[in-house]
Amino acid sequence: MIENLLLGFQAAFTVTNLMFIAAGITLGIVIGAIPGLGSVTAMAVLIPITFYMSPISAIAFLVGVNKGGTSGGAVPAILLNSPGTPEAAAAALDGYPMAKRGESRRALKFALFSSVTGDTISDLLLIVLVVPFAAIALQFGPLEYTSILLFSFALLSGISSGSTVKALIAIFLGVFLASIGLDPVDSSQRMTFGEINLYDGLSLAAVAIGSLAMASVLQELIDMRFGPQPAGPAKAETAPEAEARSGLKTALPIGEFFSHWKTIIRSALIGSGVGMLPGLGVTLAAFLSYGATRRASKTPQSFGTGNPEGIIATEAANSAVVGSNLVPTIALGVPGNIAAALLIGAFIIHGIVPGPFMLTMHGDVIYALFASMLMANVVHLAIGRVGIQIWGWFATLPKGLVLPPVFVMCIVGVYLPTQSLFDIWVMLAFAVLGLVMRRGGFPVVCLVIGFLLGDMFETSLRQSLLLYQSDFTVIVESPIALVFLALTGFVLIRAARRA
Repeated sequence: MIENLLLGFQAAFTVTNLMFIAAGITLGIVIGAIPGLGSVTAMAVLIPITFYMSPISAIAFLVGVNKGGTSGGAVPAILLNSPGTPEAAAAALDGYPMAKRGESRRALKFALFSSVTGDTISDLLLIVLVVPFAAIALQFGPLEYTSILLFSFALLSGISSGSTVKALIAIFLGVFLASIGLDPVDSSQRMTFGEINLYDGLSLAAVAIGSLAMASVLQELIDMRFGPQPAGPAKAETAPEAEARSGLKTALPIGEFFSHWKTIIRSALIGSGVGMLPGLGVTLAAFLSYGATRRASKTPQSFGTGNPEGIIATEAANSAVVGSNLVPTIALGVPGNIAAALLIGAFIIHGIVPGPFMLTMHGDVIYALFASMLMANVVHLAIGRVGIQIWGWFATLPKGLVLPPVFVMCIVGVYLPTQSLFDIWVMLAFAVLGLVMRRGGFPVVCLVIGFLLGDMFETSLRQSLLLYQSDFTVIVESPIALVFLALTGFVLIRAARRA
């Protein structure tokens, strides 16, 4: 493994690759610092641009976007008390009180250092664990894959905010939409309505960008037009002023940061554990880590009043999810969260088939990905440290200036790979669908993951039915399938009882 990793560094350590990593991290932080957007929107918009890159540069660029976008969400949370994404809300609990008393730069440094440290620990765990996981996954057959995918669907629906039933409806709507096109067995047309553009199915980029990014833009535009207008000046303007008036120190010695090593390691491990389980997501990691750190503290009453450990716990756990969610992605082909699902889309664009054979068929790209992730942490630290005084400015940009360029980028991003106006109409249709689903309480993330895994689920299910001639008693003969089906039933029953 060490030899393969060194070869990965040899392939990834180029000027071009480093430039793409730096560009991805910078764009990720900037977009993540704008309330209402975030890393998922950034990845959804920028994935089509990678169509013209080499596979290694494309994946390195998107890894940088994901890392930068995840940590960038802490900027508006700390400076504005306006978390743009749910997971950043935990960072605001102690980050904003620190900014109010004139320690905004220290708070941002705690967030940056915690993010990079948690991310590095998670990446190392990914490199160590992915090979054993993939070796186990190679023993899986169609029946085992079907049970794992069912478990992933149940787990995703069980932890989604809101109704479990609505989450399941969204998932299987995505699976249904994935069946549009030519039948993979006999090539018969399915729901194409004579439209030749539908023979290959719906475009993943159009579905993801439309339902995630474009729907977010439309929601923000509607809120700007019809929602209540914020009163008073932006709170971020008072943080530097208070800092200047108070005369408090803004430096954060590395020794002071690592004096919280127990919190750093605990939070990174919690984030890594959550990331390895498909569907749990970043928000759960952030609040689990924050709660665990508060319970372990000798002064729990200090949390929420500007305790740096609250920022460390949140940001280390958030960023630890970025690396660990690639364990099920690479080993099983099952995305750990929506960012990993979008990364799978990028793999597919570049001809890399997700699943346990990735390490054997595309080992050079995967180990170059590992090397790029470790390199990206160093670049992230450098760019984040230099830009601490800049990111706050992006957080205060009026949405009227930000949203129109994002709208145009969505259209260009969908058009570039196929140069098809039909995909743009599909994107706009899914933007409306995504907006309606949000208003109705249906999780859009479940729709996208269901669509992404729909082909795999249909293929494994049909192979199982053909291989075992629809004899369902064979489940008893497969311990793996039996365990995952039992876990599926447990998750659904537990979710129903909680509801």
